[in-house]
Amino acid sequence: MAGKNKHNTKNSKPKTAEFLSLASCAVVCALLVCTFILSSCTPTTDDKKIQTPQSGKVTQTPTEQKKQQLLKSIRRRFENPEAHYELGQIYQDEGALVSAEYHYNTALRFDPVHRESQAAMVNMLADNGETAKSKQLAATYMSEVSSSAAGSRRLALAFQKQGLDQYALACYQQALSLEPDSAESYKLIGYYYLSKQDKVRAREYLSRSFELKRNQPDVALTLGQLGVEIKIPQKVEVNPEQPEESGEDTEK
Repeated sequence: MAGKNKHNTKNSKPKTAEFLSLASCAVVCALLVCTFILSSCTPTTDDKKIQTPQSGKVTQTPTEQKKQQLLKSIRRRFENPEAHYELGQIYQDEGALVSAEYHYNTALRFDPVHRESQAAMVNMLADNGETAKSKQLAATYMSEVSSSAAGSRRLALAFQKQGLDQYALACYQQALSLEPDSAESYKLIGYYYLSKQDKVRAREYLSRSFELKRNQPDVALTLGQLGVEIKIPQKVEVNPEQPEESGEDTEK
């Protein structure tokens, strides 16, 4: 028995060594597989450049880009009413009414008749719930142009741009009362009604404008689109050998 056990012990040693050798190979293989998988999943330096946004660069919206451009323009020339007005519009859209009012007032300081800023101020006060103050300011601005048809038309356009239709129409009518035969006033009112899809009134005012001033291709085109037949008188050629009739009595 002792000899048999001794023989078994001798035979078990090679088997144990063989088992350990196989286990080591398996571990090594597993490590190699894991290393391969990790290396394939880990992004390379080039991959990181693609996946990771570049530091220091922030994507800006078009509005933010416009704001930065306006701020640069103002830094270059502070007394720029148009830049202050446009910047005020951006701040108003963002709800920053204090900043918007500051830039409107600054625009009016450098250009007291900047009608766009005036209309924007009226609109801002109305949006902020200051209805009485808004109406009072609109009346003040309309009073400033009460003797100027051109000024009334410009303020009307500014009010129209802000969506203040009531004040826009009042200014247009004020311009017509100052210049009853103004083709420009009738034209602007006609296009105002056309923007409101009121084709009946648009035809009425545009037709009157065309009657007062025939040389208006844009008005003629619009009237044609509205179904109005336009007749443009042709020039009558004068025979150079035949003198034109003056229409005045000549002395005999």
